[in-house]
Amino acid sequence: MNKRLCCLLLMTVVLLVVAACSDHREDAKEDAAVNGKWTGTIEVPNQSLAIMVNLKNDDGWTGTISIPAQGVKDYPLSSVTVDGEKVSFFMEIQREQLSFDGTFANESIAGDFSQRGQTFSFKLTKGSPVKEDDGDFLHVETDEGTLYGEVEQPDGQGPFPVMIIIPGSGPTDRNGNSSGVQGANNSLKMLAERLAEQGIASVRYDKRGVGKNVAAAIPENELMFAQFVDDAVAWTELLAKDESYSNVGIIGHSQGSLVGMLAAQQGDVDTFVSLSGAGRTIDQVLYSQLRSQLSDELLQETKDILGKLKQGEQVKNISQGLQNVFRPSVQDFLASWMAYDPSEEIASLDMPVLLVNGGRDLQVPVSEAESLRKAKPDADRLVLEKMNHVLKEAPADEQGNKETYGNPDLPLADGLVDEIVGFLKENDFEAERGEKNGG
Repeated sequence: MNKRLCCLLLMTVVLLVVAACSDHREDAKEDAAVNGKWTGTIEVPNQSLAIMVNLKNDDGWTGTISIPAQGVKDYPLSSVTVDGEKVSFFMEIQREQLSFDGTFANESIAGDFSQRGQTFSFKLTKGSPVKEDDGDFLHVETDEGTLYGEVEQPDGQGPFPVMIIIPGSGPTDRNGNSSGVQGANNSLKMLAERLAEQGIASVRYDKRGVGKNVAAAIPENELMFAQFVDDAVAWTELLAKDESYSNVGIIGHSQGSLVGMLAAQQGDVDTFVSLSGAGRTIDQVLYSQLRSQLSDELLQETKDILGKLKQGEQVKNISQGLQNVFRPSVQDFLASWMAYDPSEEIASLDMPVLLVNGGRDLQVPVSEAESLRKAKPDADRLVLEKMNHVLKEAPADEQGNKETYGNPDLPLADGLVDEIVGFLKENDFEAERGEKNGG
């Protein structure tokens, strides 16, 4: 064998060894990146399920998963496989296997979740739901866990008037964003910041099972509407005792409007603002929303189901096309929600009330505000013709309207904050604590 051939063979061996070492380093790097805590959601139709996964490589991959809304906490995964960018894990519960098949990239794992022959998307991001140092937080202790609320404080010396901002339905966070919507609108975050600029503090909080309050989730089959009210009342009681604040008010958005009305009846509250609040019971609202989406047969079934739920009856046989709305685990919650009529509840409020609606709201039309105003004639009313459900100015077409739901760069609708602040000031929502408490 000549010298040149020996050199070529030696160079080939070196390159193969370098490549093998490089592959090993890349695999080790990806393993280290996958190792740790992950949080995210499974996107089932009309709902996002918050999940937390802990993956660990200690002489082989293992892991646990938590699904708070389903009452699953730190449940061991039956197997975990990490092969380069491919990450798969499985859980077996009650003899049923659930699989997650994803790809790791850019500090996230995204892919398909499969159960009972159905496949939905899931996405996880590295780390805890909310970092402890993200913002200034207060907390309240409840029988069902600790709730955290983010404080937006004005500059200067207090005490300040403070508004409790209650988010809408579904898995909605304190900023007004839902995990079921691509992107963020940050409407409630913007509202809090704009109020602070006008000298009004606020506390806003994630729904149970979402964001910083993910650990306080109540299983879907155990949750009742009154729990949302109890949570809001707990915040009113905390702030009423806090010397940093003078008056305490509530701003409720969408479902949070009804929650706010009920909480204002029980807590130490001076004023109430309804943003995009319905004026009818939820069974009537649901039927109206589904009427244009369902066949005549499913619409009649919907009417029958709603009627039975309102009478306190459980419905077992439900068509597949209605399972997402009326699945057995959510029926008790819907029935408890139906028990409250917003028009009756708002009439019970003995305080200044402002009703705000948007002319381009796809979920809650202006007619709902008219029902509330009829029930409480002395309430102030504001209709912003171009405002939609996420408090932004939206185009007239439905698609363009929905695109605003995921655009954090759009400002709040023109006039919204100024009118709210004007209403609060007109109703002496600036009084010092001594004035509020009668000197």
